[in-house]
Amino acid sequence: MEIIQSEQAYSSIYKRSIEDPEAFWADIASDFQWKKKWDNVLEWDFHKAETKWFLGGKMNITENCIDRHLPKRASQTAIIWESNDPHEASKHITYQELSDHVCRVGNMLKNQGVKKGDRVCIYMPMIPEVAYAILGCARIGAVHSVVFAGFSAGSLVDRINDSGCKVVLTSDGSYRGDKKIDLKVIVDDAMLKCPTVEKTIVYQRTLNPVNMKPGRDLWWHEEMAKASTQCPAEVMDSEDLLFILYTSGSTGKPKGMVHTCGGYMVYTNYTFRTVFQYQEGQVFWCTADVGWVTGHSYILYGPLSAGATTVIFEGIPSYPDMGRFWHVAEKHRVNIFYTAPTAIRSLEKAPLSFVENYDLQEIKILGSVGEPINEEAWHWYHEHIGRGQCPIVDTWWQTETGGIMISPIANVTKLKPAFATLPLPGVQPAVMDENGNELTENGVEGRLTIKFPWPAIARTIYGDHQRFKETYFSTFPGKYFTGDGCKRDEEGFYRITGRVDDIIIVSGHNMGTAEIESAIDEHSAVCESAVVGYPHDIKGQGVYAYVICYDKPHQEENLRKEIRDMVSKVIGPIAKPDKIQFVSGLPKTRSGKIMRRILRKVAEGETSNLGDTSTLTDPSVVDEIKNGAL
Repeated sequence: MEIIQSEQAYSSIYKRSIEDPEAFWADIASDFQWKKKWDNVLEWDFHKAETKWFLGGKMNITENCIDRHLPKRASQTAIIWESNDPHEASKHITYQELSDHVCRVGNMLKNQGVKKGDRVCIYMPMIPEVAYAILGCARIGAVHSVVFAGFSAGSLVDRINDSGCKVVLTSDGSYRGDKKIDLKVIVDDAMLKCPTVEKTIVYQRTLNPVNMKPGRDLWWHEEMAKASTQCPAEVMDSEDLLFILYTSGSTGKPKGMVHTCGGYMVYTNYTFRTVFQYQEGQVFWCTADVGWVTGHSYILYGPLSAGATTVIFEGIPSYPDMGRFWHVAEKHRVNIFYTAPTAIRSLEKAPLSFVENYDLQEIKILGSVGEPINEEAWHWYHEHIGRGQCPIVDTWWQTETGGIMISPIANVTKLKPAFATLPLPGVQPAVMDENGNELTENGVEGRLTIKFPWPAIARTIYGDHQRFKETYFSTFPGKYFTGDGCKRDEEGFYRITGRVDDIIIVSGHNMGTAEIESAIDEHSAVCESAVVGYPHDIKGQGVYAYVICYDKPHQEENLRKEIRDMVSKVIGPIAKPDKIQFVSGLPKTRSGKIMRRILRKVAEGETSNLGDTSTLTDPSVVDEIKNGAL
């Protein structure tokens, strides 16, 4: 792979990648271990929402993440694991040890009848075993569906049933700061409504007493003891399913995004090495959870396919104090640090002594992911964590894209705070106006689309290709619509301005407003609700809920707590509304559509200019909402 080391090299390689994308990606793909080379590089039709890469190619992603490194890196650390508890010993897992664990998990699953193509749900804490579980599935061709271990039983049920999972891999519990979470209890609750699940395999992390259902529930340590460290990698077609990962949909039902083996492998490796300018021997730490796509792509598959050392951190940035990230970075001599603006903003508010207590000289590159980073946080991050010397790669991408799409390249691209800057080679963005016209000049603002496929593009929504087509390819026919607005400045740099659909980005995680509304409406006192996002100092966006009750609530604070508890139970704590305003009505057009534009402005504190309200069935409701704003 040609390394981009200057702006001129970027321009030259980008030009080549656009003029002959098939040759460009074929050249990069040739660096990998293929059991059989592909017949065709690419087939695609965005009008049908169909894309296929490296057709006919045969491979296994775990051979490229593990086996091919063993001759040279068997004793090199593949994974550094850091506990939630700073007093618990860290673990350094070599590539050879990773190989042994992954093969044993693959055999453990095969012993339970799991075959190529079967779906396996993984609902586990951030421990080494979650990596073994994910890679163990890929080893035998099972499709992993990781569910963030902060989601509720209801969210788990939806995801397991939609994909028809055969086995669930979980833990007795997990640690999060000073809390202990009973994961097995949540799984037991979910299993009452998951008929496709045959086995649940439970890892002992917290040693909580748990109920084990005979015939269904098995102990991880007992099953692993029976499994061999020899597990031949299943031969996978480039377009075979690798994983399903659910992301919130604006219509309420989560969308199971499908990623396949070959293109995803090539793209995550290329973007990891290119964006972060990874060099042999460096320690890479992405602070995300593997329950999100960032963890899939840049804790596991990207770094491991590059033979890197990657950090898995079980804890949170504020435990036992606000210096924990910097303690871990110093302890493990982290060279590349990749985190979310939410974390940066919360750490920024802590006394600087929490940073100054630690030696961060080994950090050479900083990254930001999950949402656009605001300028204030960018400058704090650059000055205090990067000592004014480290480039910040402000990466824009999505669950659907599989990997980073627009980003500075470390030490190559000129930095501009709050701008994702330039598309990576092979990525062809187009800015569209509301009438569907492409804005080809610079200095414009519009909707961000992509007009040519890249290898890691999601292939479909599991079980619902029509929804995939309607969601991503119908707004601007022939183009992938990201759902984001953007500005392109006079230099051609991109700045993402946020979602233009009914998705809220809370702490870097997409939450569908319809999904939260549905959870609120389950409360017996609630008649109807409408949810919007509003600017939040820490989370980026907070959740603001307008709630209509059957009867005027007598004790509003009690009801607010009950509604928050309901959302936490149905979706998970991450979706709890920050503000709940009780209203007698919502601003609706005569066709019954809620005017969210008005609700967003009120939530943002803009009550003086709410625009035209003459089309509403009851304009007076706007004054009530405005006067009662929180």
